[in-house]
Amino acid sequence: MKQILDKWNQVSLVKQIVIGLVVGVILALTIPQAGQPVALLGSLFVGALKAVAPVLVLFLVMAAIAQHESGQRTNMKTIIALYLIGTFLAGLTGVVASFLFPVGFTLVDSPEGFTAPGGVSEVLQTLLLNVVDNPVHAIANANYIGILAWALLLGFALRSAPVTTKTMISNLSDAISKIVGWVIKFAPLGILGLVYESISTNGLSALVSYGKLLGVLLGCMAFVAFVINPLIVFMTIKQNPYPLVFRCVKESGITAFFTRSSAANIPVNMKVCENLGLNKDSYSVSIPLGATINMAGAAVTISVLTLATVHTLGIEVDFLTALILSVLAAVCACGASGVAGGSLLLIPLACSLFGIPNEIAMQVVGVGFIIGILQDSFETALNSSTDALFTAAAEFKEWRKEGKEIHLRKIG
Repeated sequence: MKQILDKWNQVSLVKQIVIGLVVGVILALTIPQAGQPVALLGSLFVGALKAVAPVLVLFLVMAAIAQHESGQRTNMKTIIALYLIGTFLAGLTGVVASFLFPVGFTLVDSPEGFTAPGGVSEVLQTLLLNVVDNPVHAIANANYIGILAWALLLGFALRSAPVTTKTMISNLSDAISKIVGWVIKFAPLGILGLVYESISTNGLSALVSYGKLLGVLLGCMAFVAFVINPLIVFMTIKQNPYPLVFRCVKESGITAFFTRSSAANIPVNMKVCENLGLNKDSYSVSIPLGATINMAGAAVTISVLTLATVHTLGIEVDFLTALILSVLAAVCACGASGVAGGSLLLIPLACSLFGIPNEIAMQVVGVGFIIGILQDSFETALNSSTDALFTAAAEFKEWRKEGKEIHLRKIG
């Protein structure tokens, strides 16, 4: 048995995940009912990631700020700029694609128990209230804006603390990171359970009538992932970006696709950055920040579904108004993590730009929940893999300035 485990551990994590994925598909197709307990593996894996992520973010960011020496580079300005540019261009991509390939759909009843925000001011208000949330409440409810705020404040307050105190915090951070490593080792089993549950429970039959809409949505996300993002990275590091892009999609995007949670994927992205040899002071802050404001996939969803509603209702829209939509989509996407229901519940806000009643807009949210089987998975994969991608690009830019060689082909 020990020899089998040793050989299994010699296989790369990505290959292990692929094996788990294949086994999950086979089980879902052959024993969709009898093997139902298999789905528990997926729930346990996602639950473990969600449990450890808030504590990990708090201690990593707090330790990084407390240990930070004045004069050390953290690349945060570049990373935030890349996050905002990427999110805006993703929204713009959704707008352009919706004009090139206009699609409509059949409206459905809106889901019960959901309330859309009333405007951009309400989204920003929610974000500000999350900043001043009680720290215990923020951790318990995975409010990453609040967790980041407290981690930064505690980190700055501890910069004048004794070395022994800083060492203890650093040791706690390392211990939590080790626990994360143990959790990630169970990713193949977790992915097996998630794939099994998705295929055996949902199937794909519900998506057939919305095929064209899904095609535009997923096509936009693929375009952002493999054209827009590589172009941004190329402009940043002046080298072929695709080895790095494929590395981030492979190691971060695949896991995020199945967990469908940017928060749950924070530990995975931390590991990707560590494997790339990036500065811990940078990625310990930029990765949790990216999980809250770097929302390219959400910007695509908001733009495409809003303009699909416009086409369905036969509303005439000029490109300038649609361009304003892409800006609004980017702003809304940055606030998506602070609103219950994520990006879908921000669609009524965008629809209000065209005078579409909230009753109709909420029916569009219902459509979003139907296609969410795939839409949400691709959206999360794009959002989360881009966090690691832009964090790496910002640091590689500094390496280039310092004359260090960046061997992207070796890391791809």
